[in-house]
Amino acid sequence: MPDTFVPDTLLDIRGLKTWFKTEDGMVRAVDGVDLHIDRGETVGVVGESGCGKTVTARSVLKLIDMPPGRFEAGQILWQGRDLIPLEQAEMNRIRAREIAIIFQEPMTSLNPVYTVGDQIAEVIALHQKLSPRQAMAGAAEMLRLVNIPNPQKRVHDYPHQFSGGMRQRVMIAMALSCQPKLLIADEPTTALDVTIQAQILELMQEMKEKFGMAIMLITHAMGVVAETCQRVTVMYAGKVVEEAPVEALFSDPRHPYTQGLIRSIPRIDRAVSRQARLESIQGTVPSLLNPPAGCRFAARCKYAMDICTQGIPPLKEVAPGHRVACVL
Repeated sequence: MPDTFVPDTLLDIRGLKTWFKTEDGMVRAVDGVDLHIDRGETVGVVGESGCGKTVTARSVLKLIDMPPGRFEAGQILWQGRDLIPLEQAEMNRIRAREIAIIFQEPMTSLNPVYTVGDQIAEVIALHQKLSPRQAMAGAAEMLRLVNIPNPQKRVHDYPHQFSGGMRQRVMIAMALSCQPKLLIADEPTTALDVTIQAQILELMQEMKEKFGMAIMLITHAMGVVAETCQRVTVMYAGKVVEEAPVEALFSDPRHPYTQGLIRSIPRIDRAVSRQARLESIQGTVPSLLNPPAGCRFAARCKYAMDICTQGIPPLKEVAPGHRVACVL
């Protein structure tokens, strides 16, 4: 494994394996993932539910319960420094201040017994060493930045007094309160209607430009990726199967799984002329307790050959910046 570090790279995940010990055996939730994020770019991580996107994100901040989880192998290099060996106190200095995360469910991510101002101010006071009064003023300013009306009053409101879209804005305000270099957004538009989704994505883009940060956007919505990302990493059953610039991925997807994901997107320009049903990917994701020996997508792939079941295909570069794990 190379030790070279590119200065423009913020996060460089190399061969990461995050496994979970269960009564039935070892679940290989993330099983050899390579992923990097450069300064100021937005990288989309896509795939079906259960493919390892969220576990990869939580591994970066070491928010994995240990046990049952453990890092079996790999490195998580943050600006060249491996995070895996760090103790809890050292990770606490990195969380929120350098790497922040927006969790998947805004409805349940906020503590219902504390005001939103208290929850944001706690992060600010911890990392910026401010007085409670200064921290609360900072919380109000963050609510103003994410376009919540009357922020001086609303810092004293509780989460149940906010709508779903407003709660997600509060989560973004909390994540950005220390101006991190990297924001991990774990399906930030889940459970929100389409108009609110568009507002949240636009807000994230505005905050990215304001603070000059990078974003790791985890989603299963390919349309969101096409709209917001510069590069895309496609995951399947705990592994990366394709990585490419966003234009290349949509114009020339190489992996059969990526092709299936893109063909399953409704397209208005074809709906009237072709009257065709949306395609679906047959079958289910294999069990990560006993994953197949070869390509994990082989059982669902219409192009599968004998060689596909004999070994795991490595990620190979087929074009500049475009890597695919497929024998074809």
